[in-house]
Amino acid sequence: MPRIEPYGIEAATILRGPASGLYGLGSPGGILDVTTKRPVFTPFGEVQLQVGNYDRYQGNFDIGGPVEGTGGTLAYRVTGIKRQSDTFIPGGSDDRGYIAPSFTWKPSADTTFTFLSEYQETKLPASTTFFNQNLRPTRIYSGDPAFNDFKQQQGRVGYAFEHRFDPDLVFRQNFRFYDISNDYRYASIAMLSPDGLSASRSTGYSRQFLSQFTLDNQIEAHVTTGPFQHTLVAGLDYAHSDFNYRFGFGAAPDLNLVTRNYGQQPILAPVLGPRTAQSQDQVGLYLQEQAKFDRFVLTLTGRYDWVSQNTTTAAAATEQNDQAFTGRVGLNYLLAPGLVPYVSYATTFAPQPGVDVAGHAFKPATGDQIEAGIEYLIPGTNIQAGFAGFDIVQSSVLRTDPNNVAFQVATGAVESRGFEMEAIANFAPGTNLTLAYTHLDLRYLSQTSFAGQSLDGNALSGIPGDTFTGFLTYLFPPGSALRGLTLGGGLRFNANSFANDENTVRNPTVTLFDALLAYDFAALDPSTRASAPR
Repeated sequence: MPRIEPYGIEAATILRGPASGLYGLGSPGGILDVTTKRPVFTPFGEVQLQVGNYDRYQGNFDIGGPVEGTGGTLAYRVTGIKRQSDTFIPGGSDDRGYIAPSFTWKPSADTTFTFLSEYQETKLPASTTFFNQNLRPTRIYSGDPAFNDFKQQQGRVGYAFEHRFDPDLVFRQNFRFYDISNDYRYASIAMLSPDGLSASRSTGYSRQFLSQFTLDNQIEAHVTTGPFQHTLVAGLDYAHSDFNYRFGFGAAPDLNLVTRNYGQQPILAPVLGPRTAQSQDQVGLYLQEQAKFDRFVLTLTGRYDWVSQNTTTAAAATEQNDQAFTGRVGLNYLLAPGLVPYVSYATTFAPQPGVDVAGHAFKPATGDQIEAGIEYLIPGTNIQAGFAGFDIVQSSVLRTDPNNVAFQVATGAVESRGFEMEAIANFAPGTNLTLAYTHLDLRYLSQTSFAGQSLDGNALSGIPGDTFTGFLTYLFPPGSALRGLTLGGGLRFNANSFANDENTVRNPTVTLFDALLAYDFAALDPSTRASAPR
């Protein structure tokens, strides 16, 4: 998966629940829509220097604006970071380099073309786990600095084109190509000796490569028929991906638990096995109608996908073809100003890259969701709240193969039921309150454990049933002697969860406390205010 650099993000939106009907292949739980920073037609510039624990040093820059001599039709932007850092993991790094040039050409008010690109290198510790004994973590680190690198290189390039024929008819075309390569090598503790003085270890080494291009063509139209106002969206998209990998496993010298001789013994990389290659072609055709009548808003979405996968292993070459219809129907009602109850039903379909231990492609994941809730924006304020109840079922869930932990299998089904409550209040610039509570019951509908035991009805491990978050910030007003100062604080609470899928051991509850102290020196001298894009 491509990694997202937070400093390069302009906006991030979580679309909860199945969204296949309009956005294509994705998880039934939802998708994350990330928009990278785009050029603007106002000059700006920013440079940041950061330091932190574990010898962390990072520099960021973000510059851009209109290109002189183009009559306001061309703008550029360049964003980048460079970071070198150790971590709490022995010998582990958290290094990154990132550069993202882009430009926007706007020859008229109705036509916009934006070119986007980025290149990123990341180095992380491959093993971040500590040895678990009887499902309880110990202070024995599983990895070894002598063989513990996870290096990733990725590049992305693409464009977003939009042309408005008239106020009621818009055409969009989006294209993206990305390429990712991973080099992953680690050591892992297999078991402790009976006397507890040493630990036997194994090694793993993996090389993975993924490239994909996606083209989406979309047209949006606004039509009025009698008392109905229609927003129609139709599109055709195509995606092609190539994924190949090799992996190998070997042995490492035993770890001395008395001296903890990490990094003092050479560890050789195991020999890589034969290559597995997989290509996938996907074509999707979609249509959405949103009709408004009086206080009602009805949304109907339909999509049909055709997917073809070709897999080549040392043993055989196989082909798998899948097709499915997915859709969504939703109804909103404006009960009162700012008060909107709603109900929706949606389905999802997602082919899953990769193969099982026999070299067979995974079955596609399918799912459906029913949801009902209410949203309320208090008129004349910046205070909004919402409540939603949901029930999601997903089949063909990827999980570790009980007969070979180096592989996965697509099997069984899970059901996620619960409700969410959230409130956001913006009382004044910099004075904000956020509250959220989620109750989640995530259980297996059909599954077996590593030992062949039925897990039907059991809760999934590591998923707390109840979570609560709250955060408050307060910015002292301009007339105060403490103007420019912001204070903030909050907490995050996770209820206990099961430590295993057999539901015999529980993890404890966890409460995290957050604090914020910030000062804007523009309160003393306006010339120190950062120049930001508008």
